[in-house]
Amino acid sequence: MELHRTTGNWRLGLGLSLITVVLWGLVPVALAIVLNKLDTYTINWFRFATAFILLGCYLAKQGNLPKLAQLRRVPIYLFTIAILGLTGNYIFFVMGLKATSPSHAEVLIQLAGVFLSLGGLLIFKERYTRYQWLGVGVLVTGFIGFFYEQLKVLASDSVGAASPFENRYISGSIMLIVAGISWAIYALIQKQLLTKLDSTHIMWVIYGACGLLFQTMAKPQTLLQLNSIEWIALIFCGLNTVIAYGAFAESLQHLEASRVSAILALAPIFTIVSMSLTAWLAPGLVTPEHITSLGLLGAILVVTGSMSISLGKNS
Repeated sequence: MELHRTTGNWRLGLGLSLITVVLWGLVPVALAIVLNKLDTYTINWFRFATAFILLGCYLAKQGNLPKLAQLRRVPIYLFTIAILGLTGNYIFFVMGLKATSPSHAEVLIQLAGVFLSLGGLLIFKERYTRYQWLGVGVLVTGFIGFFYEQLKVLASDSVGAASPFENRYISGSIMLIVAGISWAIYALIQKQLLTKLDSTHIMWVIYGACGLLFQTMAKPQTLLQLNSIEWIALIFCGLNTVIAYGAFAESLQHLEASRVSAILALAPIFTIVSMSLTAWLAPGLVTPEHITSLGLLGAILVVTGSMSISLGKNS
């Protein structure tokens, strides 16, 4: 089977990856706002439906909608795995976010990048230097430190009811890990699909299929309960899907999967900062988070490790 090879245009790949980082860093905050009124399936149905319609309009305007003959060239099992992987990621991420917090969810979901990176090493025969392997160690240390400290803070803040809160927090963390695995599977298949189709065609088909899956469980009537701020947050989530995933899919054309995954690990910075700003500018809109200095150090180690992986690649 022919494996996908990058174009080598790393500057474009880097720019597209950074767009994805910023948007993915902000989306947990928007999701936290709409989760007050909507369930997981309705939110995800709206996101995929919005992405499918907008991307479809763009492709139609360009006269570039995929032809049936083009789609037939792609093995159906590849599309099926990609669709199920992305569907699982969206379900488990939102459920994990609801059980924990935006900053915790965004830090822990970075394990998806580790899984993607390992997949790039095993499947696409990418290689790490010793410096990059050191970065992986720092990254994992940061994950462990951040999770352990957050669990301690939760226990101290929930005196008399620590066990139920801790159980919810741990179960939410497990959901986020499953979301990360699901996303890595999707991303690796996405990269392989690029040997058969353009990235926009791939995403349009995946958006439509995922939207149909979520529609069977969604409750569109609950959208009428949203106020103006919640509508803005939900629309941002929909736009985020089409722009962020479009940029991500295209970045894989130009940059190795291992390096893309390392750059994406910067997303927690934007989540932590945006959560702090939102809680300060609009008290009551989101639940304030309590991140200790040790927990922040863990998040910094995650970012430092990701930078080491990204910058440690030989020319």
